[in-house]
Amino acid sequence: MDPRVPPLMPVVPVREGYDQWAPHYDEYDNAVIALEQPISTRLIGEVAGARVLDVGCGTGRHALRMVEQGAEVTGVDFSTGMLDVLRAKLRHPEALTLIEHDISGGLPTPDQGFDLVLCCLVLEHLPRLDLMLAELARVCRPGGRVVIADFHPEMFRRGLHARFRPGANAEKLQIQGIDHTISDYVMATLGAGLTIVEIAEHLMDADTAARSPSASKYIGEPMLLTLACRRTS
Repeated sequence: MDPRVPPLMPVVPVREGYDQWAPHYDEYDNAVIALEQPISTRLIGEVAGARVLDVGCGTGRHALRMVEQGAEVTGVDFSTGMLDVLRAKLRHPEALTLIEHDISGGLPTPDQGFDLVLCCLVLEHLPRLDLMLAELARVCRPGGRVVIADFHPEMFRRGLHARFRPGANAEKLQIQGIDHTISDYVMATLGAGLTIVEIAEHLMDADTAARSPSASKYIGEPMLLTLACRRTS
């Protein structure tokens, strides 16, 4: 075990964990999100006029920006707490369609309904990547794009998954996760009939650590895996 990795801590179920985290999520010093946000924003690109599905939208860190850019966005999440935080931010509720749903049973949206399907920091919590990637492909129109960002499998190897403190002086908790490998992601993506346009492993860097104090101990370590894909048929 890497000496920089904290000792094992209590593990909580996924929905319970995100419901507890929700009130503090947007202000929490999260090294992975500090690294992921600008990378995913680049991969998402221009979305004005696009129909977008944000799978695991959480408190809306991607969804709200895409709405502001003129996209027609649908967000899906199963955490009531996270969606409540997102709803409280909406000045125009009609601008964003929100669906509370457990995606482990599939997506509650029609075939080929979206130009872009986004899934960020979600797949680590799902046991069957093949089933979820098939769903991401199903709801994407031919010629459309699927963008995925997830915690790097090297972190899983070290025993890390999403973790947080539910309060300032509370014990840190880890949210239940699955130890996928890079080949798991690649094979599930290809098996879903998607073409991988770009795959990248992202190291924590000094610029990100300057924005996230908790990131400093991970500088030089792989913390994020991203895939930009296209549905060709």
